[in-house]
Amino acid sequence: MSDRTLDPNRYLWRRLTNGFFLCAAIAVTALGLVILASILITLIGRGFAALSPQLFSQPTPPPGNDGGLSNAILGSVLMTMLATLIGTPVGVLAGTWLAEYGRGTLVAATVRFINDILLSAPSILIGLFIYQVVVVPLGHFSGWAGAIALAVILIPVVVRTTEDMLLLVPDRLREAAAALGAPYWRVIVSISYRSARTGILTGVLLGIARIAGETAPLLFTALNNQFQSLDLNGPMANLPVVIFQFAMSPYDDWQRLAWAGALLITVAILVFSVTARIVLRTRDQTR
Repeated sequence: MSDRTLDPNRYLWRRLTNGFFLCAAIAVTALGLVILASILITLIGRGFAALSPQLFSQPTPPPGNDGGLSNAILGSVLMTMLATLIGTPVGVLAGTWLAEYGRGTLVAATVRFINDILLSAPSILIGLFIYQVVVVPLGHFSGWAGAIALAVILIPVVVRTTEDMLLLVPDRLREAAAALGAPYWRVIVSISYRSARTGILTGVLLGIARIAGETAPLLFTALNNQFQSLDLNGPMANLPVVIFQFAMSPYDDWQRLAWAGALLITVAILVFSVTARIVLRTRDQTR
């Protein structure tokens, strides 16, 4: 028998409570979508109006002059690539150890706890840490310091994704490979990695999407450079810091460039996020 037959008042109260919370959830979701849509519309409108060929061919200008963001774009791409090259191997190897060798051990639980803390740590604290460890001893800001700071932010994301993806690989596959006489490192490389490679790649893409727009760590490490430079041993221009400085300035031409840079970063993050979801969905469909 249903609750309505047993107790009509209780059934009515449940329906009213459910309807209230359902309407509240829909209202909050709609409010969030409206706010997000207004931000995107403003960003696309102002950012698209500031796009031009010189944006990708000229460096950041002094106030009142024409220019672009080529040096900032180049610096951001370079530091993001270096951070990915540094952080991906470390994250994959650490996640592999947690999933394959450290199961049930106290050391693995401690490493996992520290990794979770790093996942939620404010990026400005990581920037301050790299500033004290790298920038202060060297005596100057540098692109290397910025790449290291971004790599520290990337590593926890890759560690968590790698561990979760490897734990999804059935132990029967490992046991079958071991029964054929394969050493454990071969089992990991040929069985575990091959089964989880799409998920690991998804984690790397999500990590890149996260570090692409980080500003606070770069303020403490790479700072900025108004010239086109590939010298990683000195200050290096990057889009997040340029956007921050130009948006806070009283100059209209700098503010237009800030909107254009914000649009470029948003599009880049969107591309990485969508690519990661497509890759993950493809993996789920092929399983």
